[in-house]
Amino acid sequence: MDSSGTAVLVIDMQKAYFEAEALRSRQDEVVAACNRLVAAAAANDVPVLLVCTEHERDKSTWTLSMLDDDQGFIFSGSEQAEFVDGLRYEGLPRMVKTRDSAFMGTDLLLRLRNFGAGRLVLAGVATHNCVAQTAADAFANNFRVVYAADAMASTNEEYADAMRTILSDEYRQPVLGEAEVEKLLAASGEAQ
Repeated sequence: MDSSGTAVLVIDMQKAYFEAEALRSRQDEVVAACNRLVAAAAANDVPVLLVCTEHERDKSTWTLSMLDDDQGFIFSGSEQAEFVDGLRYEGLPRMVKTRDSAFMGTDLLLRLRNFGAGRLVLAGVATHNCVAQTAADAFANNFRVVYAADAMASTNEEYADAMRTILSDEYRQPVLGEAEVEKLLAASGEAQ
């Protein structure tokens, strides 16, 4: 299958993450930017995948730090696992992950192949954790990555800036503003 297309991944736009003040204060801004990104993708027939984190109460999916602290997080079916208020997600496919990277233990590679994607536009939270780890693993799997800067946020902007700089410099993953991402999606839509 041709892998010259683009896909958009919107990562962890869930209520649990916006409980942190650093994200809660930016919630409306980030949600609006994600909604515009999804609308631009739809207008150009570019596939969008909503990536969510969920864990089981029986500890079978917990990370080492969760096990060490004996403290679970974002349980399946809980209010924390729901999409953040205002996010337009109706009709969009959803994929559940249990680690920072959307590639770890999921069928993401299969989905991206089915989309014909060779480039990913990443958005969501948190820039320095789940978005960055997904970007690094995308590089390892030979996907080109673009960051939708206006549709991303982090609980620690210093870490986020450092991660974006490293990944942008080392892996040639550009950080683009909204207008630049829309141009990329329009060009990708014409090519797909």
